[in-house]
Amino acid sequence: QMCEKFGVCPNSMEMLLQNNLDLPKMTEEDGDFLTFLSFQDKCLRKISSGLYTFQTYLKYVQETFTSENQNVESIPYSTEHLARTIRQMVINPEEVIIPDAATQESLITKLKSIKAWTEKITIHLILRDFTSFMEKTVRAVRYLINTRSFSV
Repeated sequence: QMCEKFGVCPNSMEMLLQNNLDLPKMTEEDGDFLTFLSFQDKCLRKISSGLYTFQTYLKYVQETFTSENQNVESIPYSTEHLARTIRQMVINPEEVIIPDAATQESLITKLKSIKAWTEKITIHLILRDFTSFMEKTVRAVRYLINTRSFSV
């Protein structure tokens, strides 16, 4: 939808702008999926913490991106629900990093200060990285469910 409406596509020149957003990412350090069992708690903490962090970015997208069919409306709430659910799966849920209100407010202020012409690129980068994060999250949770007697 962003590509069609605003011309913000992965191959567009605007995508060459430096991505200085500090978006959560799943890395090999978080446990590759072949040796996942030894890293499962660390991986679940990383997923939950990442989802909590993405919430602030997704609220920005919700406030900024206008969509005819309101697809964006439910993303921050669904993400929070998933973050809480995965946090409950962690051995020590208090180890999950949840950004405090001041951190969230600072990030929102930073995002809102972005010039209008780069706003759409920022939204695209947030949604692209969120999609990648969610793909890895789904693979990790599926692996967990398929290899352990674990229910979500």
